[in-house]
Amino acid sequence: MLAASLMGVAPAQASPTATSSTPLALTPPMGWNDWAHYGCNITESTVVANADALVSTGLAAKGYNTVTVDDCWMARSRNASGHLVADPGKFPHGMAWLGSYLHGRGLKFGIYEDAGTATCGGYPGSGPDHFATDAADFASWGVDYLKLDGCNVQSQPGKSMETTYREAYEAQAAALRNSGRAIIHSVSAPAYFQGGSSWRSVIGWSGQVGQLWREGADIAMYGQGARWGSVMYNYDYNKGLTSFASPGNWNDPDFLIAGDGGLSTDESRSQVALWAMMAAPMILSSDVARVDSTSLAALGNTDLIAVDQDPAGRQASVVASDSSEDTLVKQLSNGDRAVAVVNRTTGTRSMSVPLSSVGMSGCVRAKDLWTGAISNTSSALTASVPAHGTAVWRLSAGGGC
Repeated sequence: MLAASLMGVAPAQASPTATSSTPLALTPPMGWNDWAHYGCNITESTVVANADALVSTGLAAKGYNTVTVDDCWMARSRNASGHLVADPGKFPHGMAWLGSYLHGRGLKFGIYEDAGTATCGGYPGSGPDHFATDAADFASWGVDYLKLDGCNVQSQPGKSMETTYREAYEAQAAALRNSGRAIIHSVSAPAYFQGGSSWRSVIGWSGQVGQLWREGADIAMYGQGARWGSVMYNYDYNKGLTSFASPGNWNDPDFLIAGDGGLSTDESRSQVALWAMMAAPMILSSDVARVDSTSLAALGNTDLIAVDQDPAGRQASVVASDSSEDTLVKQLSNGDRAVAVVNRTTGTRSMSVPLSSVGMSGCVRAKDLWTGAISNTSSALTASVPAHGTAVWRLSAGGGC
C-alpha cells in the first residue's frame, strides 16, 4: 500500500497560460528538432524526410508530432517591409507551404527565432522591435510551437540583464497571445543565467511567459564523439528543479539523442528513461530514418511515454544518490509510482531499492518497463544494471504476494 503521507494527492491543475486563453502543453511537448544532428545544414527536403520518417516509424502516432525547424532557416536580412523571409535556397517553397505539408501529415509545425537582435547563427532576431510582426507571420504560416532563443539580447541602460530578458520574453508572449493562434512558447532565457545567482529566479518567471524552458547547456552535437557526459550533465542540472514542473510548465534539459551516434545502446535507453522520469519534453534530434531499432524501440516505449506524459505533471525526485547511482521516484496520477535507478559506473552493478525508500509498503506489483515482466514484492526491487544503464519500473499497490 502507499505510504500514508503520499496518498490522496490530487493532480495539479493548470491555469490558462501566458500565451493563450486556454491551457497549452498540459503534458510535455514531444517531437523532433533538427539542431543537434544537422546544425545549420538544414533544408526543406531534410525536414520533410524526417517528418515522413516520424510517421513511417510510428513515432508520430506515439506522440512525437511537433516538427521544429531550428536556427539558420531564414534569409540574412528582412524584406523591405520588415518581414522574415525563408532562405530561398534552403526552403524554396517557403514556410507557409512547410506548415501546410506538416499539418497534412497530421503533424504540428515548430519554428525558431531569437529574443535578441540576431539569432545565435547571425540571422535576424525578433528583438527588440519585431515581436508582433513575427508572431503574426508565424500564425499565418500555421506555426504551433515557437522556440525563442536568447542570443544577442542587448543590455538596456538602468536595467539588469534579468529584467531585459524578462521584458523581451514578455513582449513575445504578448505578441503570441495577440496573434490569433495558440502557439506553444519554448523559452531559452534560463540557459543564459545558468550558474549565476539569478538562475532560479529566471526559471521562476519563465513559466509566466511560456510553457517550457531551456535552463542549461546544449546537448552535444552529432559527430562530437562520446555524448554520454553531455547527457549526464544536463540530467544533473535538471534533476534538482522538481518544484518548477507542473501541467503547462516544463523543465527542458534539451534534446533526446538516443540512437543518433555517440551513445551506447544502454546510454540511449538511459536517456529516454531519465527524460521520462523528469517529465521532460521528449524532442528527438536525429536523422530519424537512421535511428537503430533498439533505440527506436526505447523512444517508442509506450510505458515510458506514459510516465513522461502522466497528467499529474510531476517531475521525479531523487531519493538516493552517490557517485555510483541515483534512484528517482515519480508519483503518477493514479497512485502508482515510477522508479528508476541509473548506473553511473563503467561496470555492471547489482542494485536493490527498498520499497520503504520509494514511499511504498506491503505487497507491490512491479512492472519492468524494459521487458514488460511483472513481479510481486514486499521488500525491494532488484536488478543487474549494465554500465550507464537504467532500470525502470512502474509500481502498483496490492500485488498478489
